[in-house]
Amino acid sequence: MPSRSRLGQNFLRDTHAIQRIAHALGDIRAETVVEIGPGQGAITHALAAKAAHVIAVEVDPALAAHLRNQFPPERVRILEADILDVDLASVAAEAGRRLVVAGNLPYYITSPILLKLAAGHASLDRAILMVQREVADRIVAGPQSRDYGLLSVTVQMYGPVERLFTLPPQAFSPPPDVHSTVFRWRFAPRFAELGVEDEPFLRFARQAFAQKRKTMANNLRAAGYELAGIHAGLSAASIPPQARAEELSLEKLAALWTLLQREQPLNEFQ
Repeated sequence: MPSRSRLGQNFLRDTHAIQRIAHALGDIRAETVVEIGPGQGAITHALAAKAAHVIAVEVDPALAAHLRNQFPPERVRILEADILDVDLASVAAEAGRRLVVAGNLPYYITSPILLKLAAGHASLDRAILMVQREVADRIVAGPQSRDYGLLSVTVQMYGPVERLFTLPPQAFSPPPDVHSTVFRWRFAPRFAELGVEDEPFLRFARQAFAQKRKTMANNLRAAGYELAGIHAGLSAASIPPQARAEELSLEKLAALWTLLQREQPLNEFQ
């Protein structure tokens, strides 16, 4: 049977966990499910038993061929491609509805895949994803916690996230060196609700979190904002002058961005 360890994937073998992943997607009888990195097809079997249609996106040619021999094409379409190159909008248009996503994400490209899904949010309804536990900790973290940072803000601005369960290395073959966590992501962007523009706000967030040990004021000053404007914005948003970015909720960050934009638009520094 083909191996994909060279591509950084560890195959899930825990049958109970596989069923939990499929169940976590909810009622998918009328849904098209896009599976990222199906590998040898363990999760694919569970999805195919529940979904109207499955599109399994597999970059490895040997594994893609192996999958084609396992599933009827009318139920499971094997798309031999890198998920980063897949046009999710076209897939959703063909399906006639927003997509559901599932996947055991390869550790080495987890962040690019998350950003890909965020960019394609208009075509997506929800996702059940497995990532390294430490990454999941950062994704679901709230303000005032050690793990809260730019990844937390970026993902959560595109919709609520929820940790579901964590698996030990022994659930996989070959066993990885880390635990893995499954989380749910519902795509419901908050930009309009919070009164911010997506790209400028996320650019601001990158600058606010640039150096974790520095205060928000120092990070923004390094980004080019005038100190007087920073302090005025912090005061108007009821944020202490020595606050760090990881102390601020999405709402507080959005409020500060809005106040600073009135005085000193971020694009002056780009």
